[in-house]
Amino acid sequence: MLRSRTALGGMITAPHHLAAQAGRDILRDGGNAVEAMIAAAASIAVVYPHMNAIGGDGFWLISEPGKDPVAIRACGGAAGLATPDFYREQGKAAIPARGPLAALTVAGAIGGWIKAAEIAKGLGGTLPMARLVADAVHHAKTGVPVTKSQVELTHSKMPELKGSPGFVDTYAANGVPAIGDVLKQPALGATLAHLGKVGLDDFYRGDVARSNANGLSAVGSPLRLSDFETYHAKVTTPLSVKLATGTVFNMVPPTQGAASLMILGLFDRLGVTSADGFDHIHGLIEATKRAFLKRDAHIGDPDRMTIDPVDLLTDAMLDAEAAKINMGTALPWPHVAKPGDTIWMGAVDANGVAVSYIQSIFWEFGSGVVVPETGVLFQNRGASFTLHDGPNQLGPGRLPFHTLNPALAKLNDGSVLTFGTMGGEGQPQTQSAIFTRNVMFGQDLQDAITKPRWLLGKTWGDETTSLKLENRFDPALIDQLEKAGHVVELVGPHEDIMGHAGGIRLQPNGVMEGATDPRADGAVAAL
Repeated sequence: MLRSRTALGGMITAPHHLAAQAGRDILRDGGNAVEAMIAAAASIAVVYPHMNAIGGDGFWLISEPGKDPVAIRACGGAAGLATPDFYREQGKAAIPARGPLAALTVAGAIGGWIKAAEIAKGLGGTLPMARLVADAVHHAKTGVPVTKSQVELTHSKMPELKGSPGFVDTYAANGVPAIGDVLKQPALGATLAHLGKVGLDDFYRGDVARSNANGLSAVGSPLRLSDFETYHAKVTTPLSVKLATGTVFNMVPPTQGAASLMILGLFDRLGVTSADGFDHIHGLIEATKRAFLKRDAHIGDPDRMTIDPVDLLTDAMLDAEAAKINMGTALPWPHVAKPGDTIWMGAVDANGVAVSYIQSIFWEFGSGVVVPETGVLFQNRGASFTLHDGPNQLGPGRLPFHTLNPALAKLNDGSVLTFGTMGGEGQPQTQSAIFTRNVMFGQDLQDAITKPRWLLGKTWGDETTSLKLENRFDPALIDQLEKAGHVVELVGPHEDIMGHAGGIRLQPNGVMEGATDPRADGAVAAL
């Protein structure tokens, strides 16, 4: 059985092994955990393009010893031209999910790298940006073997992506690739090399910005150069909830970080004493329902919310919501799910700096639009806006709802846990499984990630709102859940829809315990 990896000199976990190794090599060169994560973020955008890209968004949690974490919110707002009337004038009753009209928000990820690099320098980082992106440039220019998940998603999504400008030329020039075919991305490699040489700000206020803006405008996207020029990521204070085992931190709106914290805060009040039985799984599922109801009622663009998200995490709120959970009967569901695909990565260095990072393009391959001059694939995050009145209505500069939410915990025993997953609606659910198994019930971190998982609600492309369970669960537990009123649907033993999770736990004695998800193509790389 796969067990957690341990080390002392530094560690990084990522859903693709080449990204983990890129970060590890930065640690070996004397870089800190933040610098290592920038390198991993650049590499993962090249080697795992179906799940993320530099044309997407990103969210950071960065923790130093003795200090609360800081957060970087690196999500772009809607274009200045992106209004309901803009879409109605083109005969659209809703925002298209693919193509140029889906590419309507500024790509924020590299803006997050800019802020992270500033923090890295404050931590003593000295490595030049050209070094941090060197592995990504190498993989883009020389090529990388295509993974099974990229092949499967290219095949299944081709009918809706083949019309997106640049998609076929970039990812399927000779037809849908086979596993192990070599994908080269020379234009993207040149872009990353240029950014490494002249600085990341060029992505927003330089040659790369102009090329991307011109390329997007030419195919019908509402994004213009002015949208890039005015964008800056934001350093902020993360949300947190105090549990019996310690304090957990997560991302501020427009992400669903508050919901992830609510789930743990509610479950902490249920008095469950053992892992993986009915009380554990049912309790987390019911806590998820209570948290999602609050999330969908309140979370969106922070400038348009009517409550402070901190109010969702008060003792009074959590006590009241926990009291509504019936530990014998399931709350009737369905629920409108939030789709999304992304990557999560974690890093820890020998000085105790810990990073939790998410990078995303929303759906698989995002909008599908690739600007040929730069090789940049753009997200379709703006497709989650609505054209009708409401808290998530499209408007210039507005931030769409995000499923992304990296997690980090500072525990009572002195350890620090950085953890997370891809998986849209499943992110808070998988986070709760990992945290409760590892922290509350003492399971090996790798075991906590490998064990069977569940997903309540829809996934993109799936019309069922059932409780999906990997078929490795004990049949007796499945029977108990069905008798309690859960509408159960069994899926395969290691399903991608359950997310590609990972985690690193830094113990007080300096030992690092790292884990990666067998559902992905990742690795734990360490010194």
